[in-house]
Amino acid sequence: MTDRPVTRIPGAALAGCGIAAAAALLWWATGGPAAQAPRPLGAETALALVVETRGRGPATPAVWDAPAPPVAAASDDPLLGSGLRDTLEALLHAAGEAPEPGLLKARLEGLIGQFFPPQVATRALALAHRYVDYRVALGRLQAPADLRDPQALRQALAARQKVRMAAFEPDEYQALFAADAQMDEYLLARLEIERDPSLTADQKSAALQQAESALAPALQAQRSEAVAHVGLARQTADFDAQGMDATARFNVRSAQYGSEAAQRLAQVDTQDRQWQGRLDQYQAAMGSGSSSARLAQLRSELFTPQEQLRLEGALALRALPAQAR
Repeated sequence: MTDRPVTRIPGAALAGCGIAAAAALLWWATGGPAAQAPRPLGAETALALVVETRGRGPATPAVWDAPAPPVAAASDDPLLGSGLRDTLEALLHAAGEAPEPGLLKARLEGLIGQFFPPQVATRALALAHRYVDYRVALGRLQAPADLRDPQALRQALAARQKVRMAAFEPDEYQALFAADAQMDEYLLARLEIERDPSLTADQKSAALQQAESALAPALQAQRSEAVAHVGLARQTADFDAQGMDATARFNVRSAQYGSEAAQRLAQVDTQDRQWQGRLDQYQAAMGSGSSSARLAQLRSELFTPQEQLRLEGALALRALPAQAR
């Protein structure tokens, strides 16, 4: 099985990206197949959207051959709690790559007890087997020709939705996929608004505000946090481009955010340099034609298990043009 799950990118994290980056990562991160490796296939999404914007009629409806199940209250089933999808992804990651689904499923039997308590282990294993089949089915889907075309994304994600609903019961669907649905709708709304040539700049601004106001308060807070993080990242990128040293960075940040925050950001700078250096090493090995066994060894040497879950998503982001990030 070649479609190894590696990364879950929450919708809130994508909410702070530029439009092109959000569009590309929305597909990469949602489990859609990509044309080249690496292929992060972690965070699934549910997308069904009709956007109304000031100054125009309703947008083109989402293309849904199979509608998403309605959002329901959180399940009190001990198996179908929050974090179920992340747990399944971690389970599959622990099982590693396998040449065919049957072998991967066999490995899961020996690992299931490490990820689920005994009272739900039998059901969890059955669900994990179907999750493997689901991931195989996802690998057969065609990626959108243009990741920045809202209609193309809708059509591709509708095809994925049919696969998802065929694989899981409604309550399983709710636990696995529903949490990110509203944020994903917002991301597609942003993409659609930004690419609509009929809207003026003021109309786009009003439409974006309307789309954001439709988010639940908790998601609006996540969105604000994501935007703040992106602002800090852009400031850091500007510092890098200027060749600004650590002392000058601290002085600027201290004046803007306070000395305590500036110190924490200095620590983040150090950690990020180390992370980027390890990514450089791994990417160089990939480019040199290293064997799968050597790359697996290098992943273990350079990255912790948690970092390995972020690895291919980070490489996918690196592959985007700088202006799209």
